[in-house]
Amino acid sequence: MTSTVSSVALACASNQSIFLAGESGPVWLVVEGVVHLDRDSGPIRQPVQLALPGDLIGAESLCGQPYQLSASAFTRCRLEPVRPDAAPEPLLQQALLQQLDRSQDMAQLRSGNVQQRLTHLLGLMGLDRAVHEAGRMGQADAVREALPALREVALLVDAKTETVCRALAQLLPPRSRKRGPVRAVRDWSSTAPARLATAWAANAAPLGAAA
Repeated sequence: MTSTVSSVALACASNQSIFLAGESGPVWLVVEGVVHLDRDSGPIRQPVQLALPGDLIGAESLCGQPYQLSASAFTRCRLEPVRPDAAPEPLLQQALLQQLDRSQDMAQLRSGNVQQRLTHLLGLMGLDRAVHEAGRMGQADAVREALPALREVALLVDAKTETVCRALAQLLPPRSRKRGPVRAVRDWSSTAPARLATAWAANAAPLGAAA
């Protein structure tokens, strides 16, 4: 497959395809939201990595190569193409450092018990503070609304859907019986990855203890 992807800015709904492995196109900057990168293995989709706001995806195109992985929106997201005249060396350096960080994130998302994996995912998404405040401020429904479909979360953390459902029930208070307007959760989508990681590190221990 050698089709060329449009180089205009993209606004994607959750689970919408961004590009497929084998296509050619620009390097993309994740501006808002979370993107998942997958390797297709026959009928099975194998999650490889997440990309957070500030991350680059499709950096292999800087080397004249087609995309090696397929990219889809894990949450609602916005992406912008990197200018074709941008210096490739700094971009490659950024992509390399990002790769190291995201590889560590992926290891934590697929090791330990499911509750620990979900705790890390919520931290990467910037939802950790909302989880802490869910009981006190009635934001449990808002946190659930901010998450992708359970099957997508389960695939990412390598667990069964029902196991993820039970783990979330332990992390979050029950849904409110009267479903009114969903209260606003702080905007996590445009937060820099470094701030997300710092926030998670500061809050992960209390969250785990509360579970």
